[in-house]
Amino acid sequence: SLHDGIIKFPESASTAGNFSQNALLNIKKEEAKGYTFVINKNYFIGDGKFANNGWLMEIPHPVSKITWDNYASLAPATAKELNVKFCDLIEVDVNGSKLTLPVVVQPGMAEKVICIEAGYGRTNAGTVADNVGVNINNVKNRNNAGWYFSGANVRKIRGNYPLASTQEHHLLDEPMIKDLHYKRGIVKDTTIDEYKKYPEFNKSEKHHLITIMKEVPYTGVKWAMVIDMNKCTGCSQCVASCNVENNVPVVGKDQVLKGREMHWVRIDRYYSGTNEEPVSSVQPVICTHCDNAPCENVCPVAATNHSPDGLNQMAYNRCVGTRYCANNCPFKVRRYNFFNFRDHFGNGYYQQDSLQLLHNPEVTVRSRGVMEKCTFCVQRIMEARQEATKEGRTVKGEDVRTACQCSCPSNAIVFGDMNDPNSEISKLLKHNLNYTMLEELNIKPNISYIAKLRNTNSEEV
Repeated sequence: SLHDGIIKFPESASTAGNFSQNALLNIKKEEAKGYTFVINKNYFIGDGKFANNGWLMEIPHPVSKITWDNYASLAPATAKELNVKFCDLIEVDVNGSKLTLPVVVQPGMAEKVICIEAGYGRTNAGTVADNVGVNINNVKNRNNAGWYFSGANVRKIRGNYPLASTQEHHLLDEPMIKDLHYKRGIVKDTTIDEYKKYPEFNKSEKHHLITIMKEVPYTGVKWAMVIDMNKCTGCSQCVASCNVENNVPVVGKDQVLKGREMHWVRIDRYYSGTNEEPVSSVQPVICTHCDNAPCENVCPVAATNHSPDGLNQMAYNRCVGTRYCANNCPFKVRRYNFFNFRDHFGNGYYQQDSLQLLHNPEVTVRSRGVMEKCTFCVQRIMEARQEATKEGRTVKGEDVRTACQCSCPSNAIVFGDMNDPNSEISKLLKHNLNYTMLEELNIKPNISYIAKLRNTNSEEV
């Protein structure tokens, strides 16, 4: 029934299971009345229960990459019909209530559908949640209504509302050039059928790599990470866990609008295909701990350097905030503390004694003027090394699990010792589908990816 779109009953079966043509007529009548208004729970804060958690409010939405707001999602065709674009305002008259909502044009949305998320617009929920977004509960609660409303009237109104989207922050590609992110090897995918024909498709592009740097041998443990793009769903659990583990500050909407969000892990989202049938690709990007790291060469005070086990380290007390490392990083994964963000947000909300207890005591709390980034959870590595020393042995790759690895619900992240031939990560590094981003730069990242295979329908329609 899923494949054919219909269930066929034997002639002897009861007529109760027969398809009613009147159902289609009713749908057409509802569509003719106006727009359909749909309310969803927010992916991170649910119905508003967790709205006062700044970490959750600031994580970009997995699809739209919006933070700190709810909004009206419209299909490109619907936006064209209403003559609206990103951040324009519309007035929605639904179920006897009128709402003023900012617009996000979202490929893949059904036409003549207005979709918004609940959990926002609260007035007595706490410093973080108060007066953030639009309250749609009056619509939902009227006459015990559900989550779907037909016959809504929508019109464009004057003005616009700033939405903090991170989609164009820390870009790796040029958006004006079609599919450049594929050409540069940032995202690699293919279909299963094509992979069977060309199993080496991932290695088809050869680069003549040269360097003036002396090759450094790593004879002991060498830390590395592999992310399987076939398993990654873009859920952002890794982002949340990294924030909590590493004391990543909440900066607030005003700073996100300026591109100053501090997340050490970001989930890049790319589209291909058409507006009606988009094909999305998501890719976690963090500091890749390059062996030939461009950031290390330009730091004037050696605040960023390399460890004997392959980590690109940060000595926070040395950093003087030149930001040369961020300028020279091809992956755009370094973050700069423009303020003491704990004091900057909410008039010092996160400086309260009770909230200071949220900090992980094993990780430094960075100050204003300091650069920070992913450390491969070095505090966990040090703890594992300490335990191994107590037991009179050397540390092993399986002794350490990073915060993002622990939280990933699909086990897409594998971390360990790449020099151990029996380790899972060593086997993944030898896989046909394994690749590194921007290989042509010869910076030798220690994070690589397993290219995505899409199981598409090859039937001719």
